[in-house]
Amino acid sequence: MSCTLLLMRHAKSSWATPGLDDHARPLNSRGQRSASALGDWLRSARLIPDQIQVSTARRTQETLAWLGLTTMAEPIAALYHASPSTMLQVLQQASGQTVLMLGHNPGIAMLARLLVTRWPGHDRFKDYPTGATLVVRFDIDDWANVALQSGQVIDFVIPQELLSDEQGTAVLAKTQGTNAPGSD
Repeated sequence: MSCTLLLMRHAKSSWATPGLDDHARPLNSRGQRSASALGDWLRSARLIPDQIQVSTARRTQETLAWLGLTTMAEPIAALYHASPSTMLQVLQQASGQTVLMLGHNPGIAMLARLLVTRWPGHDRFKDYPTGATLVVRFDIDDWANVALQSGQVIDFVIPQELLSDEQGTAVLAKTQGTNAPGSD
């Protein structure tokens, strides 16, 4: 048996309101389009989570809403600007077979690099831009057993690739990793 993690950074947020608390920042229009495209991609790839762990920040909540998924979400305050170790602890408490974790950089990018045996051969993996989504499979039957450097990359996509296709068909990233975790 295996477990699959969809590790997603929130979509592009707005900085239009000076002085707005960071936790309350909404998505901008590009972020809304990106999140919608990510939701379409998840459905077309049949990557529907049966559990969603999401930061309580407005931009992560709005990203989730624009994904258009019907799975109930579990807002988790600890995921707001969480460190990789905190995110791993939250993941180890998951119970679904396919889990979507929706959070923030820099923690999410760091966790992505730490979880996989090989990095995907994608030039944006290291900086993990807004909306970036890693699909990683673990040969475990319980998330309590998830370990660092044990996940197999299935896919990695950024919204720009999904939005740039004129036909609206998802352009999937190549996932044959060539970089070792931690390499520059």
